[in-house]
Amino acid sequence: MATAQVPRGGTDAVAAPRLGAGPPPHPRRPADGMCDFAAVRKDFSLPAEFPTAALTEVEQTVAQPVFDGARVDATELPLVTVDPVGAKDLDQAVLLTRRGNGFRVEYAIADVAAYVRPGGVLDAEVRRRGQTLYLPDGNVPLHPTLLSEGAASLLPDQVRPAVLWTIDLDSDGLAVRTRVRRALVRSVAQLDYEGVQRALRAGLAHPSIALLPVIGRLRRAQALRRGAIELGLPEQQVEADESGGWRVALRPRLVVEEWNAEISLLTGMCAAEMMLEAGVGILRTVPDPEPPTVAALRRSAARLGVEWPEDLPPAEALAGIDPVRPEALAVHVAATRLLRGAGYTSFESAAPSKPRHAGIGAPYAHVTAPLRRLVDRYGAEVCLAVGEGRAVPAWVREALPALPSAMGSSDRVATQVERACLAQAQAWSLAGRVGSVFPATVLRTGSGDGEIFIPEPPVIARCSGDDLTEGQRIQVRLTRADPHRREVEFTKA
Repeated sequence: MATAQVPRGGTDAVAAPRLGAGPPPHPRRPADGMCDFAAVRKDFSLPAEFPTAALTEVEQTVAQPVFDGARVDATELPLVTVDPVGAKDLDQAVLLTRRGNGFRVEYAIADVAAYVRPGGVLDAEVRRRGQTLYLPDGNVPLHPTLLSEGAASLLPDQVRPAVLWTIDLDSDGLAVRTRVRRALVRSVAQLDYEGVQRALRAGLAHPSIALLPVIGRLRRAQALRRGAIELGLPEQQVEADESGGWRVALRPRLVVEEWNAEISLLTGMCAAEMMLEAGVGILRTVPDPEPPTVAALRRSAARLGVEWPEDLPPAEALAGIDPVRPEALAVHVAATRLLRGAGYTSFESAAPSKPRHAGIGAPYAHVTAPLRRLVDRYGAEVCLAVGEGRAVPAWVREALPALPSAMGSSDRVATQVERACLAQAQAWSLAGRVGSVFPATVLRTGSGDGEIFIPEPPVIARCSGDDLTEGQRIQVRLTRADPHRREVEFTKA
């Protein structure tokens, strides 16, 4: 399955964010002859294959890695991966242990730089792509699968080159010491979110992540203290149905995913701290909301009858508003305006004046998903150099100024592709139901129309009507469902 989200918070909250700690679940292959998303691929000119020269280069670097220098032998660490069912591009492997009154996080990240030659053909191609794109009928990978699902992936029982982060936490879950180095690692198990959650409930968690609930809860509490703005909105996904078609569904985010994401966030915050201290790097940034924006959101909540104490900051207020209620859901949708202006900020010689990520409540850098996101490879190289007290490699410094634009462009394409796939599936699902009436909740209002949420099938779409009110429960009639234009429209019934 491939996922497209309603704007929500999470590991990398922005105005239209995606899950930042891992890819959407891998798709179930539908039956032959069913509708696919070829038109979306064509409309956005998505690449189907890698250049032959890039594939040849991959074969050469797999046989003789670009970086073949000293590495710590960490193959004795019983690391495990935790990903969606069926995932093969495994970026991260983790081991959680107690250390005195605190904890130790061992976090191995795939060392993609070992296989991508700076300035080479593959390097140019991945810089053009920017990130892996996930569609319901298969992904468009950042790297050839020989790397992303093979030589560089942290597959179980395979010795792999990695960037190994060792982060010590105190009893409150705060980082007190960080170390990063190149290593050889070997994952001992490939776990999935659903299986981990079942095992934790049964008291049968894998020993390597038995502390995940403890550390996850501590880190979530720290996020509230930092003022991290988390939006709890429904996550729509497109999945293959039993008849060989596609349907839109809501996928609840498991609590184990949130805890696992906290490990990635922790590492990204430690990486950002290293970069800021050294005065060189690239951060993922979201500006703090302006006071008038917060005030407008408070007024929206008041109009909807949602309690928001005057002395409560947005992070704590939103954490206490359950979006299951229609009026509360509308508040969370309105809160997306708090997280506008997401981007990347690269710097050399001096730290940027505004380094924070408002969704996380701290400076933050992408370093934990290099198989799926271009910028992480560069961020890891900066941290390795800083940690070892040496100069950042010239190829990294030369690339830093252009990375914010490249990643910004890639993010826009990824968001547009997700929305197009979701819109396509919604139109397919509703094509035979024009004229039908559905219960709905008004999420946003405009001049003569608004945006509504229908729980079954879970659709978010435009609705015409002059008297729509945010948070209002209404009946709507489907007036248009055009799969060719990927458009769905309703009117108030």
